[in-house]
Amino acid sequence: MGYAPDGYVRVAAATPAIRVADCLHNAERILALMERAEREQVRLLCLPELCLTGYTCGDLFLQETLLCEARKALSLLVAESSKFSLLVVAGLPLAHGGKLFNTAAVFDGGELLGFVPKSYIPNYGEFYELRHFSPAPPDTRTVRFDGHDVPLGTRVLFQCEDEPDFRLAVEICEDLWIPAPPSSFHAMAGATVVANPSASDEVIGKAAYRRSLVAGQSARLVCAYLYADAGNGESSTDMVFAGHNLICENGGVLSESPPFGDGWAVTEIDLRSLEYDRRRMNTFPSDASGYAIVPFALDMRLSLDGESPSGARVLHRFVDPHPFVPKDVEEKNARCEAILDMQAAGLAQRLEHVRAKTAVIGVSGGLDSCLALLVTARAFVRLDRPMSDIVAVTMPCFGTTARTKSNAWKLCERLGVDCREIDVTDSVRSHLRDIGAPEATRDVVYENAQARVRTLTLMDLANRSGGIVVGTGDLSELALGWATYNGDHMSMYGVNAGVPKTLVRHIVSHVAEITPALTEVLTDILATPVSPELLPPSGDEIGQHTEEIIGPYELHDFFLYHVVRRGQPPAKVFALATIAFGDAYSPDVILKWLKVFYRRFFAQQFKRSCLPDGPKIGSVSLSPRGDWRMPSDAASAAWLRELDDLRLR
Repeated sequence: MGYAPDGYVRVAAATPAIRVADCLHNAERILALMERAEREQVRLLCLPELCLTGYTCGDLFLQETLLCEARKALSLLVAESSKFSLLVVAGLPLAHGGKLFNTAAVFDGGELLGFVPKSYIPNYGEFYELRHFSPAPPDTRTVRFDGHDVPLGTRVLFQCEDEPDFRLAVEICEDLWIPAPPSSFHAMAGATVVANPSASDEVIGKAAYRRSLVAGQSARLVCAYLYADAGNGESSTDMVFAGHNLICENGGVLSESPPFGDGWAVTEIDLRSLEYDRRRMNTFPSDASGYAIVPFALDMRLSLDGESPSGARVLHRFVDPHPFVPKDVEEKNARCEAILDMQAAGLAQRLEHVRAKTAVIGVSGGLDSCLALLVTARAFVRLDRPMSDIVAVTMPCFGTTARTKSNAWKLCERLGVDCREIDVTDSVRSHLRDIGAPEATRDVVYENAQARVRTLTLMDLANRSGGIVVGTGDLSELALGWATYNGDHMSMYGVNAGVPKTLVRHIVSHVAEITPALTEVLTDILATPVSPELLPPSGDEIGQHTEEIIGPYELHDFFLYHVVRRGQPPAKVFALATIAFGDAYSPDVILKWLKVFYRRFFAQQFKRSCLPDGPKIGSVSLSPRGDWRMPSDAASAAWLRELDDLRLR
């Protein structure tokens, strides 16, 4: 038996097909949804506002018969819940202290945990709730229900004993649509999940607004937000309800039942990631004063019995194998343009500030230097300066192939930059002789000497021409330390420092699509294997393939995102990778390269500690002056032990 990654909880927002004022029927429909949720291992089920009676009962809400029937229906559901490992949030009217409240009942395991009343009662447009309901009382009270005392109030958090990061709060429909929703205070009190039983009628344009509202609130609160909407069966006298259910997490829509669909939205929420983001945001306030904590128990494990060995169907939520690259073509193109503009703007600012006469860049015919040259050209257009002030240098040596050298020249010529060739072979040989390193020994000295001589050449050319050296190394190489210290590791401004390798490829591809004059050469550069070309080729074939040495960049970029941006522990990164990549890589292969990632990420920090300046592009940056502060001698032992333990399970 296997289980889903730690911290993942399967949740659902669902719309029962009700009959107005027929509480017994409605309870049966809700019970059917609870049974479905149990079959699908859902641990939290959010149902619509007043779903036990129907939202559109009108003056029937004042009838004692309806209120009694609603209580009986709730009692039935609470009793039936003892059969399930499921926390349920369902709406009903509740009379207490001479007032009628629009409430959400929260129950689990045969126990009613509490009632949360609606705070803001709409009385405008098509809504006239103040005719029947009172706003929530300012304090938390005790209600007697079926012989038990339960809390009634808005300042209540439901805390899972088995998963401490699972802290549920509830607000109802209109509460979300006001300037300062109660959920804002719930989140500050520690709620990581907000459930909203709602009855939001459908009018033109409202679905899009509702979606943006729920997603936006989940982003502001760094929480998961479940929105369950009324639908089939509500009275159509003056309104139509569409069952538009939404589950959002930290600004993203994870699952949605479209308007007039089946009314069932299910996914998993990642509680550990939410807690990580809150910890790293020192502006996220914390104030739990005045809140009552109600504990509940659930078996939070999500069994993977019957799933494929790769785990491809473990989760409903999509685990993106390429988290840095948008899936939508239009969004991807827009992202590429935005990144190019950001890189170019940063470089242009630096060129102007230091009054550089030239920009000097080493061009190898590979992807990274190609992107850096394209960015430099865009910066010069921005500055209205001639392309001839860009000094592009190709520096062939032991491993250079005719293909990459030719592509470097073609790219430079078509951009109209000052292209120069400086063969550094003799200089490297002289240097190797000077330090007593045999050329026949193809070791790290042999390789790094080439990179350092090339950087020396570029630096001195920049001095001669009154310019600066533009760095080419990307974010993925920085994470892995795949750069020669004081070689290609160094420049005066690193334009690619915030761009991961998987995204570099898409940006170059985007430029190839929109620039016919460059299409042919960029297409061939994209088709060239990634290589530092430091070892002699085999005939015309590149003799060194980077991804055979350090592992596939798509895996390392996945690891980088989840380790640095999401703060996930090693075992969880591994579990997510097996899901994201399905059958593309076996678990053994993923584990092998994940260990390589952690070893290199820790061991190579000293290179990142003295990085040249470069623009932050996305949510992941390894700048020692900005996002990532890490001692160069930090040990990776604890992280690797966690991965070693996976082998023993």
